[in-house]
Amino acid sequence: MLRYSQVLITQMAQTAVCNRHHTIDQQLCRWLLLPLDRLPGNELLMTQELIANMLGARREGVTEAAVKLHKLGVIHYRHGHITVLDRAALKKLSCECYSVVKQESDRLLPWLAPSGKVL
Repeated sequence: MLRYSQVLITQMAQTAVCNRHHTIDQQLCRWLLLPLDRLPGNELLMTQELIANMLGARREGVTEAAVKLHKLGVIHYRHGHITVLDRAALKKLSCECYSVVKQESDRLLPWLAPSGKVL
């Protein structure tokens, strides 16, 4: 429980830093990558309004960022469904906040595989 709590605290602290210092584009990339680390597939079911609420941003800003990622071929978006097409590109477009949280999670919870299955 303590390990999970530490990962959660790290994620919350890093999110606060990220929201203050990085662009909505970078935040969206980070936010898409984190749940994908625990899911077996590459599809997320959520609206841009939900993402905007999670990021503390305007829906229009999330829409602009999603359109950029779609034009780059990184994601495919249709209402309520986001499919990540190029995870490596998404990582490159994300800020360093994603890797900070990922490294701490991997260090403290090593038995969780990237697919979300317990080893």
